[in-house]
Amino acid sequence: MVYTVTFNPAIDYVVKMDSLTSGSINRTSSEQIYHGGKGINVSVVLKELGVRSKALGFVAGFTGEAIENGLGAMGIETDLVRLPSGNSRINVKIKADEETEINGRGPDISGDAVEELFEKLELLESGDILVLAGSIPSSLPADIYERILERLDGRGIRAVVDATGELLMRVLRFRPFLIKPNNFELGEMFGVSIESDEQIETYARKLRELGARNVLVSMAGDGSMLVDENGVVLRQGVCKGEVRNSVGAGDSMVAGFIAGVLMQEDWDDAQQPDYGFALRLATAAGGATAFSDGLAEKRKIDELFKTL
Repeated sequence: MVYTVTFNPAIDYVVKMDSLTSGSINRTSSEQIYHGGKGINVSVVLKELGVRSKALGFVAGFTGEAIENGLGAMGIETDLVRLPSGNSRINVKIKADEETEINGRGPDISGDAVEELFEKLELLESGDILVLAGSIPSSLPADIYERILERLDGRGIRAVVDATGELLMRVLRFRPFLIKPNNFELGEMFGVSIESDEQIETYARKLRELGARNVLVSMAGDGSMLVDENGVVLRQGVCKGEVRNSVGAGDSMVAGFIAGVLMQEDWDDAQQPDYGFALRLATAAGGATAFSDGLAEKRKIDELFKTL
């Protein structure tokens, strides 16, 4: 079973217009509403790939109810902590001549609510996958990722952490199954400017030395590199297509990689999965989101996977 955690879910209100003029009335040409948040994005794409997951996190108010109902209508299981006050955030994403985002703050999360989330995490079993993705709201302790992984340490639960900087570095001691920095984030973690594949491999290996089992480095138009838990380096180019969307492509890659690993376990109970297959599925899922208005759909993922 895969569990995803989204501390600050959102309703993403995406509007398109020909141009945006500050200080005047602007009218949209089209509008879409999505249920957002990095962990939720992972759950949505996993659902497309036929992988069951349960979305955990915090919701509040009428917007939180809309998020919960919307995910249920999509067939995604949830076990969200309902906060007594505030409202889950609304993010406005404007696609005009330039992309502009206005992201809401979200509700305050109390210590009691955190304990309720911890109780839900206690239900995880050996072999389960836990996805921790995104930044930490200001009302939560900065070490919340560490506290979660410390409580689950030694129980055979595979952690996937999609975070950056010190937030990521501090959890490496818990040997996460997968981390996914991009090349710029990788350089920032070590205070260097990365300009070559050789440097990416060098610093990805350093992250493995610090505890990460699999390190997937995304490089936008230059593809990606995986240094897997056996120390093997795999390089993958990008799918071909017109980029229409910059939101959720990295989350889709995470979902594709997880699905690629779990599919093989279902096939033959292999002890060592083919990480090349998982990397290709991750690339296809990321591309399918980048080439769509919303998150990746299975038909597009399958189409792109065949080209890799």
